[in-house]
Amino acid sequence: MNKEVRVRFAPSPTGALHIGGVRTALYNYLFAKKNNGKMILRIEDTDQTRFVPGAEEYLMESLEWVGIVPDESPIKGGEYGPYRQSERKNIYAGYAQQLIDSGHAYYAFDTSEELDAMRERLKAAKVDSLQYNAITRMQMKNSITLSEDEVKSRLDSGDPYVIRIKVPRKEEVRLNDMIRGWVMVHSSAMDDKVLMKSDGMPTYHLANIVDDHLMKITHVIRGEEWLPSAPLHVLLYKYLGWEDTMPQFAHLPLLLKPDGNGKLSKRDGDKLGFPVFPITGQFPGKDGAMENFSGFREAGYLPDAFLNFLAFLGWNPGTEEEIFSMEGLIEAFTVDRIGKSGTKFDIDKAKWYNQQYLKTKADADLAKFIKPYLTPEHIQYDDKKLNAICAELKERITFPRDLWNEGQFFFVTPTAYDEQIVSKKWNEVAVSVLDKFANKISPDIDADSARATLNEVLEAQGVKMGQVMQALRLSLTGKGSGPDLMEIIAILGSEETKKRIKNAIEKLPVKMEN
Repeated sequence: MNKEVRVRFAPSPTGALHIGGVRTALYNYLFAKKNNGKMILRIEDTDQTRFVPGAEEYLMESLEWVGIVPDESPIKGGEYGPYRQSERKNIYAGYAQQLIDSGHAYYAFDTSEELDAMRERLKAAKVDSLQYNAITRMQMKNSITLSEDEVKSRLDSGDPYVIRIKVPRKEEVRLNDMIRGWVMVHSSAMDDKVLMKSDGMPTYHLANIVDDHLMKITHVIRGEEWLPSAPLHVLLYKYLGWEDTMPQFAHLPLLLKPDGNGKLSKRDGDKLGFPVFPITGQFPGKDGAMENFSGFREAGYLPDAFLNFLAFLGWNPGTEEEIFSMEGLIEAFTVDRIGKSGTKFDIDKAKWYNQQYLKTKADADLAKFIKPYLTPEHIQYDDKKLNAICAELKERITFPRDLWNEGQFFFVTPTAYDEQIVSKKWNEVAVSVLDKFANKISPDIDADSARATLNEVLEAQGVKMGQVMQALRLSLTGKGSGPDLMEIIAILGSEETKKRIKNAIEKLPVKMEN
């Protein structure tokens, strides 16, 4: 590529950032970095009626958590700012006027009532399309149907108006999408979209094209939902004289519900019990009432695991490899490996990624997740032993909170015991061996010496290991399964191990042998 690659992620601050939006940001970031380019974060807040306080901050925090750091943004700045469209308001009117002067746009003075009446006429005539287009505009109040004097009079008197693009009646609009190949739309299927609203603010369509041009965007990587708007954008590039610098487009496949039927939504996540947003937030819902939006971060997902999972929702490296760091993703990423069809959302795969990343975490890093749970009432451990606990648990967890859920027994002497194990394994033979084992434990016990001591007692008693192992585990943890038992003993230490065995012998009824 001859010129510097510049991509942009351009969300609207209207609420929580859907996981699909995060994926769009990620693919833009990977593409930019792969090609030694830059990624721009631009806030598209031209529709002030939909602006939600706190949404922009939420967007920034979400990207930061994932590890996507834009090269230019409202916070970081850059030579092509401002990076909020509301701060660029004075830029767009001139381009709208250029389109009017060249005959590619026009003033429309129709009231909302007149627009509704037009649609009703079309419905009554059984017309499939209810669009304001090359045919219907000829029956409406605009600078095409009104005389030049009346148009001037209306403008001079301050009549409300919008500016609409003048879509040609019979023209084929072509777009070569990087993912989908050639996309062709006949202009008769397009409507005369509003470019400037009556409040003087541009719509997404005009602002988006002007900003992409002025910010020298070379590639537009965005969601499939924008594909129907792409022909309009192609026309705008053409009408503004920017065809030669028009960016390449890539429209990403949809994220689908787990069953593949329809686009993934917040409702699906709520119903099936998983998040569809990067971080938790609270924003107005469709009815205006405040809603909680649960996030992957608060659910216990690590950012690098979430990132890896996200990358594979629509892309693959063409190999069997599944674990990638950000640097690895940048190196492997190519647009031609993005699929055309929608991708089913698989929360079990997200959990799997979290498991893999937790396994690779340093024990000391995992110990930080346990410390907040500890109180003076719990058995206190030094960092060395906390690290040892994490080493034993890390293969058994999906989320950081599982360290505490799975390992509470290290910090709390059992007061309740698995009744099924008690009924099956707590008998005279087991109790006799455990009592002798407790009495023989050395003060400086470790896993190897614990195993050796237990084998000595078993051999002296003529008892097999399988006859006592679950009973021993029960006395120490209250459970029937868990990490390596000898490592548990080494971590608990000789005194705590003795105390727990004696407690269990004292509390639990012994099943008499026949």
